[in-house]
Amino acid sequence: MKPRLVTNTAPPAESAPATDPLDRLYERHAAQVKQWARSLAGPTADLEDLVHDIFVVALGKGWKDRGEAAVSTWLFRITHHVVRGKRRRAQLRHLLLGRNRDVMAPPSPHTPLQELERRERHVRLYQALDQLPDSYRTMLILYELEELAGEQVAELTGIPLGTVWVRLHRGRERLLQLLAKEAQP
Repeated sequence: MKPRLVTNTAPPAESAPATDPLDRLYERHAAQVKQWARSLAGPTADLEDLVHDIFVVALGKGWKDRGEAAVSTWLFRITHHVVRGKRRRAQLRHLLLGRNRDVMAPPSPHTPLQELERRERHVRLYQALDQLPDSYRTMLILYELEELAGEQVAELTGIPLGTVWVRLHRGRERLLQLLAKEAQP
């Protein structure tokens, strides 16, 4: 069930197509925003809350009906900023209060041992990603995990393509160093 965003207009009838521009925006882009949030936030994310927060920010930014490419770029940037803010607040709470993060994962067809090993690898990967500068982390997630082309990453982030390749290269190097350091006894 999609979260209902509060607007000044009456909600459309359930059977009728959305007439409110923000509802249309949500219907067209919610799945993609949820995928971006899942990738950027990692395994501990409450995706429904994140998506809701992202569209609340979009509402506050005064969304106007734009061309599709501009909308997806704009929504990605909002997603990126909302997720980054949530991650920073979670890290601060963890440092100040010492709370552990819970790992949320969908059901798996694997054996319990295989699923445990997969979750541990996933958590270790995101722990290593969390140690990278945000500029490297975002590039790696979009290119490697989301499997977007470099040109798509450049368009979504508003960064020149050459810069995307440099950040990917440097991010991979740092990530591999972090993972190798963790693997050492």
